[in-house]
Amino acid sequence: MSLTVQDGIVYITDYLRRDGIDSAALDARLIVAKVLDVDKSRLTLHLREELTEDQLESAYVLASERSDHTPMSHILGYREFYGRRFTVTADVLDPRPETETLIVEALSKPFSELLDLGTGSGAIAITLLAERPTAMGIATDLSTRALEVATTNAETHGILPRLHFEVSDWYAAIGGTFDLIVSNPPYIALDEMPSLAPELSYEPRMALTDEADGLTAYRKITARAPEHLAPKGWLMVEIGWQQGPEVAALFEDAGLTNVAIKPDLDGRDRMVIGQKA
Repeated sequence: MSLTVQDGIVYITDYLRRDGIDSAALDARLIVAKVLDVDKSRLTLHLREELTEDQLESAYVLASERSDHTPMSHILGYREFYGRRFTVTADVLDPRPETETLIVEALSKPFSELLDLGTGSGAIAITLLAERPTAMGIATDLSTRALEVATTNAETHGILPRLHFEVSDWYAAIGGTFDLIVSNPPYIALDEMPSLAPELSYEPRMALTDEADGLTAYRKITARAPEHLAPKGWLMVEIGWQQGPEVAALFEDAGLTNVAIKPDLDGRDRMVIGQKA
């Protein structure tokens, strides 16, 4: 029996739904597009074409991975973020749409020297430098494998000459001052880890939790921020939606001014910002 691409999408969607994948319809289209080696935006043009047995088998292999809650970014090998495609592996945190809130806020401020603490895939630093062509930056991470992924992404997006990568425990290997310091640190408390979505078990644990109360990284980042911020420079960090008041208090304790808690597009507290006087 011959199957069309449309048939394959329907079968894969049903397969994923039976295994409780909420985004089954979208994931099925992404999987079939990958098997066909076409962009997902052009998949509609191929719906009536025949799907070979080999292609269908490959699609079911990928669908099996997804049914085990492997993130789609790991299956595809990339994640779209702020209009760009970033390579993603199990060595980095998966860039998420809510982090684009930080990008928008950062781009509303003037900066020419950027520091990204705990860069992971490099999505934040790379996006900011791509959007601000005259800026330079340093991006740090404790994981050398994460920095390898970030370097690949920097090369892909043509900003590698303007971004230096450094293995560093927050500010440990960093000197100088910056107009903008950004970070999406591990902010999930240890007692929250068991309740996380299954997909998060595939991401690096050190990028998710501080194995404590979820505030350890913020204490370290804010405490030394004033010595690494240029006058009028900004510190911006992503937060868990319930952490706004506590993180804002750390900003104020560090002597930063114009401290504010900013929401994401869903209206949840998503970031805290503050400025050096």
